[in-house]
Formats: sequence, C-alpha cells, structure tokens
Amino acid sequence: MSPDSPRAEVVVDLAALRHNVALLASRAAASGAATMAVVKADGYGHGAVPVARAALQAGATWLGACSLDEALTLRAAGITAPLLTWLDLPATDFAPGIAADVDLSAGSLHELARIAEAARRAGKKARVHLKIDTGLSRNGCPAADWPALVKEAAAEPAVEVVAIWSHLACADEPGHPSIDRQADRFAAAYGIAREAGLNPLRHLANSAATLNRPDLHFDLVRPGIAIYGLNPNPEPEDLRPVMTFRSSVVLTKRIRAGESVSYGHTWTAQRDTTLALVPTGYADGVPRTLSGRMDVWLHGKRRPVAGRVCMDQLVVDCGDDEPPLGAEVVLFGDGANGEPTAREWADKIGTIDYEIVTGMYRPRIRRRYLGEDV
Repeated sequence: MSPDSPRAEVVVDLAALRHNVALLASRAAASGAATMAVVKADGYGHGAVPVARAALQAGATWLGACSLDEALTLRAAGITAPLLTWLDLPATDFAPGIAADVDLSAGSLHELARIAEAARRAGKKARVHLKIDTGLSRNGCPAADWPALVKEAAAEPAVEVVAIWSHLACADEPGHPSIDRQADRFAAAYGIAREAGLNPLRHLANSAATLNRPDLHFDLVRPGIAIYGLNPNPEPEDLRPVMTFRSSVVLTKRIRAGESVSYGHTWTAQRDTTLALVPTGYADGVPRTLSGRMDVWLHGKRRPVAGRVCMDQLVVDCGDDEPPLGAEVVLFGDGANGEPTAREWADKIGTIDYEIVTGMYRPRIRRRYLGEDV
C-alpha cells in the first residue's frame, strides 16, 4: 500500500456493478420491463451518486431511494433519471421533491392528501405511485382501504398516478406460498385501480424476483442488493461483488507459546508465532461477534484473527511468516482469490450480507472507486 493509504478503505468496483446491472436489465428487458436500480442507504453503503451514474450507464432507466433527502441528493448531483422515493416522516415537505421531478409513494389517504397539498404549493402536478400492502405488512395500503385510495387518487387534479406497486416478503425463497399469494393480491389491486379509471404501470419484483420470477416483472423491476453483486437466491448467478474492505499491517511482533492476545485473553498461542496488527476494528465495521471465527487475506493466504476484535484494531496470527509493514489486508472481497466475503461474515454471525455492506459507511473508512471513467 502507498504511504498515503488510509487505515481502512472500501474499494467499490463500478465495472462489476455495471456488469450486474446489465445482467439484471437484460433479464427484465426479456420480459418487456424496465429496470429501477435501488440506491437507498447511500447505495447500500457503496455511495449513491457514483452507483446511480454507473447503473444508468449499464441499462437501468429508473432509480429508487428511500427518503426524499436521498432523492434530492441525487438530483443535486445532476442526475435527471426517473426517481422514486417511498418512506418519509409525517412532517416532510414534499414540495421540493415535486419541483425536482421526484416520484412519490402514497399508501394512505393521509399521505395522498399531503402530497396533493404540496403539489398545489409547488404549482406542479405530483407523480405518485400508489402502494398496496399485499402481505409484507409494513407500509402500503391495506386491501380494505385500497378502493377508497385509488378513487381519491383518480379524482385528485394535483396528482398523476404513475404506477401501483408492492413489495415481496419471501421472493428469496423460491416456491414459498406467500409469493403467489402476494401476486394474486397485487393483481386484484390492479383490477380495482383500472376500474377506478387509472392506467398505471405495475412494479413488484425485487432482486430475487427479478432473477427467479420473470412472470412478476410487469412494467418495472426494482433490484437492490443484486446490483451490488450479492445474490439473494439459493441458486448461483453471474453476479460480481462490488465492495472490497481492506486495511494494512502497521506492526509485527514475535510472541512465545503460552502468551495470550487481546481483551479477555480468549486466544493463547500454542507455538511461537508472529502477530500482525491491523488498525481496523468494530468502530470501522468489523463485527465484534466475529472474534475467534474470522480470517483475513494477508501476504498471499488466509490467516486467522487471534483474540477479540477491538474498537480500533485486530491481530492476525501469521505463524512463521512476517508480512512487511504496509502489506495489504483484505477483510472481505469478492472471494476470487480465496479471501473472505461479505456473505461469509454474514453467515458466521447470523445476519445477511445487506447488513454487512450497508454498515461500511463509517467516518474512518475512505471510499475509493474503480472504473469511474468509461
């Protein structure tokens, strides 16, 4: 690593991201659907603006964000593609979003009324996607209230209903009975919208359904985690992990058999060994729960971390090898050389790889992009 290398770095491979988006967009296009790249949570920890630009270059034509603030950040960066946002606080003023051509989601009469009021203040019709709750039971309109919502939306002159949409609960479990049940409820909601005089687009498919349920692609798919190269399905796909988390060796030392390492002395050397100190810890996104069960890639091979992960550092058991100061340490990457992956971390601590990568946006971690210029 160079003299100006940071203590910890996330490397984001935008060429890999373009590959993933192209694959997903081609699957959608085969069904006649467009592709919305979901870049919420700062692009799942990868950086929303660079990710959005790369995704649009690779075949996405829409973008999805969670909050209006996220959407307006994309607009401020000069991104003009169709953009949907869907979850904000009751006090959020939607007028700036409407003025910036941001599509908004409404799942209740109250949300619709707030959007319509903001549209009148903005002097511009709001583009709205009506959300039906088909069984995830989070946001979205309950089926009993849906006829009233679509009737009101159809009659509201300050609103243009662009689409209806919903979200799948178990698409990453092919064959789960809830998938078809949600699809049936979505079809019924669409029928009610049509009876109310609306002619909306439909979107339901997340990453998993984009890959495994082409019958649910409809007009638009919304892949999220898959564009970052993490596969939500049990079957393999040609997806390339986009993020690598790396640091470097700042100190090596030789210890004798019987010496213990780190807080609590949970690890004791069984032989004379060389330790490498890495200035990265749980404050930088390394879960403390990986203590005693994680490896890193260092000096050409996987090596175990000795003892507990600390706030600012961890210690690697290098045996009789002595890596040079500044040697690269890969904490997780794409696995191509045998290094750990975000999925491996997630499996070991009982979570999902989404949580690992979105947790990598931290003050001491520098982001570096590969493949920005195309």
